[in-house]
Amino acid sequence: MWGRDVTEGSRDSSRTAQISADLRRRISEGGFAAGTRLPSEAMLSAEYGTTRSVIRGALARLARLSLVVSRPRGGWIVQAAHQTQGFARMQSFTEWASEGGRVPGGAITSRTVGPADAREAQQFRIRLGEPLLRFVRLRTLDGLPVMIERSVWAPWVAEVITVVPDDVRSTTVALAEAGIRVASTNHRIEAAAATTEDAALLGVRRSSPLLQVGRTTTTREGRLVEIGVDRYRAGAIAFEIEAGQTVRTAL
Repeated sequence: MWGRDVTEGSRDSSRTAQISADLRRRISEGGFAAGTRLPSEAMLSAEYGTTRSVIRGALARLARLSLVVSRPRGGWIVQAAHQTQGFARMQSFTEWASEGGRVPGGAITSRTVGPADAREAQQFRIRLGEPLLRFVRLRTLDGLPVMIERSVWAPWVAEVITVVPDDVRSTTVALAEAGIRVASTNHRIEAAAATTEDAALLGVRRSSPLLQVGRTTTTREGRLVEIGVDRYRAGAIAFEIEAGQTVRTAL
């Protein structure tokens, strides 16, 4: 009995590896496009002539490679290939996504004008309580919500930002067209819990873990343009440090 169990377990493990490799090939060759749903586990088990547990194992292997992700009540979704961005190279979200073959999108969900707090007043070198333009923007990759961008804009660029449409493709481009060229961004990465607003926009539960990236964006001359906080949905983006360089990866 024991010998048969070991043999069967070894056979299942080998079959899991074979199916995982075949699914990976089909994804890389475009048989399953990024953003689409894989056939159900029952359909895959019938196609490959095996059990659902073997299929689950194969899909779990792909998930560890960030090639697929499981969505509650949504099945297994194919994800696009990884691409990275070094922080040393200034790129907007739109430029980074487009360069990697992803489809960036998004919309401004709210705009407000509020008084500068002590930190904002110090960083922008303005009076405490001076009005500042703020907005919240939901960003998407291939139609899927991945990040909430909250920005506070320097008074000297507010005139440009005020008139951008809600579906503006890139605020960096809008600023450049007005002669304001962003040259560098500093980042601070930490964990955060989803607020009620985060949860509604990203489609996650309140208090779910998010990856938070704080930003300060300046011109080449060092003039501060924006103070921002980006919150990424778990399983969407990773930041890695390789050989001393920090890079952003789409999962």
